[in-house]
Amino acid sequence: MAEQSTSKNYYQQNLNRVIDFIHNNLDSKIDIALLAELSHFSPYHFHRITRALLGEPIGAYITRARIETAAKLLRYSENSIEQIAYKVGFETPSSLSKAFKNHFGISPSAHRNKKEFIIKKQNIMKTKELNIKKPKIVDLEDQKCLYYTMHGAYQTLDYGSAWEKLWGEVKAQKLFTKGIKHIGLPYDDPKITEADKIRYDACLIIHKDAKPNGDVGVKELKGGKFAVFLYQGSYKHFADVYDHMFNAWLINSGHELRDAPSREKYISDARRVSEEKLKTEFYIPIK
Repeated sequence: MAEQSTSKNYYQQNLNRVIDFIHNNLDSKIDIALLAELSHFSPYHFHRITRALLGEPIGAYITRARIETAAKLLRYSENSIEQIAYKVGFETPSSLSKAFKNHFGISPSAHRNKKEFIIKKQNIMKTKELNIKKPKIVDLEDQKCLYYTMHGAYQTLDYGSAWEKLWGEVKAQKLFTKGIKHIGLPYDDPKITEADKIRYDACLIIHKDAKPNGDVGVKELKGGKFAVFLYQGSYKHFADVYDHMFNAWLINSGHELRDAPSREKYISDARRVSEEKLKTEFYIPIK
């Protein structure tokens, strides 16, 4: 059993390296041979292994990542469809349009026009009902973290087990210091990505060098400029918080969304604080 667990962890660590590379290089041509090299999987079995782990062929995963990123940029940026096509790695806007329509059933322009209706509807939402503070703009430095990746609808994930696993690694590797922070990286918009393919990283910001172990990885969270919103209230209303930040604030802010995942910083201990008093900071990447 221990040998089986070790083998599974080996594959998951190597897959994490491949997935991170894909999402950091959507604007470039992604060489499958390079991904195979990064994975340390046998070139003969790379496709079979990644398909088993991802639930879809690696090429389909890359295409889906490009299309879903394009959908976010269409909804939350002022970039032209042509600019977005190149930004997510399509050779021509027509290639994006064809792939987008095959995936979502509508064209990129129709999705963008539909966005206008969504924005107008969401602008009715009152900030005070959500108890969100006006954002502050900050510049973050790169940060080291331990992370554990989960897949599935955000409301169904076992966050408690994820944090327990990460803190177990802090103890095992003697990484404890002051200032360890709980960060969540919700990569996907549930309005766009199918529930079983949604990806989330539970992260602990650490201040000592660490080593990956099993399905717990180590990586650097890239810094940059962020708009930071402080929200107090139940985690159940996170979808409404995102609607406010992206649909109500962003389009009127004069800021443009940067192509990086948002972050959630969990300030309160949900085991000791009542739902309505939970405090969370949301970090929205901006240029």
